[in-house]
Amino acid sequence: MTPEPLAAKQQVSLTTLFVVFFRIGISSLGGSGQAWLYREIVQKERWLDEQEFLSAMTLSQVLPGANPVNMALYVGQKYRGGLGGIACVLGLIGIPFFIILILGGLYARFGASTIVRDVMAGMIAIGVSMVLQLGVQLARNIRDFVPAIFAALIFIAVGYLHWPMIPVVLVLTPLSIGFEYFAARKKTSDG
Repeated sequence: MTPEPLAAKQQVSLTTLFVVFFRIGISSLGGSGQAWLYREIVQKERWLDEQEFLSAMTLSQVLPGANPVNMALYVGQKYRGGLGGIACVLGLIGIPFFIILILGGLYARFGASTIVRDVMAGMIAIGVSMVLQLGVQLARNIRDFVPAIFAALIFIAVGYLHWPMIPVVLVLTPLSIGFEYFAARKKTSDG
């Protein structure tokens, strides 16, 4: 359980929003954006608690656009309105965009090198491990087994059996909502 968000009690400056999302953008060049977002927004700055982070990330995933950018807009809007959203997005993708362009040019020139391939493999391993660490950290707080069972079913169907994600989600989403609905009704009728 994370402590209560502190930012609700204080005004967050546009500069602070920009700098925090700049750190996220620079740190997540190899992927694992959600893990860096969680680390900075929930653990370090305590702008969101874990439940609000998960809700915002879910919303970010269903909206069009990149998930980290949507999350930056959410946090910026929450604390400083439209200007906060702009500051967060510019911090997240502004300078890192140019760094990616430079790295892309370097990769085009030196990408065949074994050293570059080894560095890229290391970056991939770091990104995967950060995402796994975030998954384990969030899974520790699961108190209800129904969401865990459905998450495992999606993982098995998509990750292991290689079924297409959209039909799997379209089938399992209404089922999970139905299970939660009936569990809540049973709980209220028993309580």
